[in-house]
Amino acid sequence: MLTRVEGVNGIPMIRYCVRCVMPETKPDLFIDAEGVCSACRYMEQRVEIDWDARRAELTRILDKYRSKDGSNYDCVVPVSGGKDSHFQVIRMLEMGMNPLCVTATTCKLSEIGRKNIENLKKLGVDYVEVTTNPVVRRKINWLGLTQVGDISWPEHVAIFTIPVRVAVQFNVPLIVWGENSQREYGGPAAAAENNVLSRRWLEEFGGLLGMRVSDLIGQDGIEAKHLIPFTYPTDADLNRVGVTGLFLGYYVPWDGYRNALIAQAHGFVTYPKCVEGSLVNYENLDNCHTGIHDYFKFIKYAFGRATDLACLHIRHGRITRADGLSMVRLHDGKFPWEYLGAPLDEIVGEMDMTVEDFVKVCDRFTNKKLFMCDSRGALVKDRFGNLTKVNYDNP
Repeated sequence: MLTRVEGVNGIPMIRYCVRCVMPETKPDLFIDAEGVCSACRYMEQRVEIDWDARRAELTRILDKYRSKDGSNYDCVVPVSGGKDSHFQVIRMLEMGMNPLCVTATTCKLSEIGRKNIENLKKLGVDYVEVTTNPVVRRKINWLGLTQVGDISWPEHVAIFTIPVRVAVQFNVPLIVWGENSQREYGGPAAAAENNVLSRRWLEEFGGLLGMRVSDLIGQDGIEAKHLIPFTYPTDADLNRVGVTGLFLGYYVPWDGYRNALIAQAHGFVTYPKCVEGSLVNYENLDNCHTGIHDYFKFIKYAFGRATDLACLHIRHGRITRADGLSMVRLHDGKFPWEYLGAPLDEIVGEMDMTVEDFVKVCDRFTNKKLFMCDSRGALVKDRFGNLTKVNYDNP
């Protein structure tokens, strides 16, 4: 586990960005000599981007891949039914594209998630949903949770592999992804040369956490034939079709809150209250496993989804750092007893696991350098099972 925690007089300390509330324990985050994190620095640079030029570049790329005679789809758009995929589809339709929307069915689809998928179809698109073998899926959920601390490991793989497999099968070269988490470039479609979406390029975004798809073979009766939807097409197939991709977030100023407002205007439904472990009611509404996934991020790195959201809103100037810190302390890192109405015992029970078994797995993945322990080295928890972070240098 990544830890960059230093101590003062023997007391562990976590350093935080002085502008937002992101801790230095976030993987790949850099806090400079002025105490400002790399994500906040990127937001500074974003105001200097010529978005009109980026939009013109996007138009040129789309025109290049548009089906000239209307005999095939113009692009594949991977969608979950969430706010961002609504926004992606709306923008593609506005730009005159004929997209094929592709969903890799999530691990445990919520009722509101299904409603939003059905609403997305009503935008006026053709739609393909690929549901992996649920028996195999539950086995992989268990392996992901117990081996790398990510119950959503099969989802993170499938959302990248299934749309690419569909693009190959339907002979559609262009895939339009949403936000680029690296925020550095527009994707291979923007390159003048070597713009094919190779397996190596795509795996950088797959979130495998060191566990390869091939590692699953032989575990719990899993065979290669069970892993077809989780396996990338061959390089030969990718090159034959010329599959490439772009990140829409490179060409438009990406803002999840703005996306949610636009999606709601087109029928997207939000949760009736703040989502558990979050600060908002408009995102991560499809998968009931997300509460566990976000909790494991918290126990590994001492920050969760509430921190992510607070930082985003601080950087956009919608809340102050003080307000963000208060909101994080109120919502972040709570033990995931329930998510989107699904109780924890029901979720883990589908993997033949008890809540007690789950707690043992949590404790095994918890970074004890980041949380308070008693004199015997046992994690300190309140009556709800919540942990206490070590002291940190926030004002």
